[in-house]
Amino acid sequence: MSQPDARPLAPELAVSAWFNTPGPLTLQGLRGRPVFLHSFQLLCPGCVAQAIPQVQRIERVFAHTDLQVIGIHTVFEHHAAMSPVTLQAFLHEYRLKSPVAVDLAEEGSDIPVTMRRFGLRGTPSSVLIGRDGTILHQVFGVEDDIAVGARIAMALADPVPVRAGETADADDGCADGRCAAPLLS
Repeated sequence: MSQPDARPLAPELAVSAWFNTPGPLTLQGLRGRPVFLHSFQLLCPGCVAQAIPQVQRIERVFAHTDLQVIGIHTVFEHHAAMSPVTLQAFLHEYRLKSPVAVDLAEEGSDIPVTMRRFGLRGTPSSVLIGRDGTILHQVFGVEDDIAVGARIAMALADPVPVRAGETADADDGCADGRCAAPLLS
């Protein structure tokens, strides 16, 4: 029997500015929480018509969980038209509440750093990162809500990984972190 391939660790975000957060976020700092990373451009028709509304539904449906939604404004065309001031107005008008990063531009390249690190093909794109920091799913375009919701629910159901030097909570009485309430007869 062959071993399944190990899932790749998500590369760190490369960011030039943050919106909707008091301070910068890192994927390393978010370990232990699932992360839904959505890449968009404010002048991308598919982002505005489909991806942003889907992200708003995800924010609403999973608000009671520890899912961290992060937008990354990935500008690879029309650079001059998509300034931080324009992005700030866009976030306000579309009422996006989750943290949004501006993908770091690199001199000599039209493709920003995070987009290149993740191998994103364009916008909209999304990446679901597990509690352990690995990439669970990555897609270019917009998937059906039910598929995205199911993947997020499975990521949320995964137990929080135990970090090196820590021990699992002995009081939880649960070996796998997924104990259900006992059945009543």
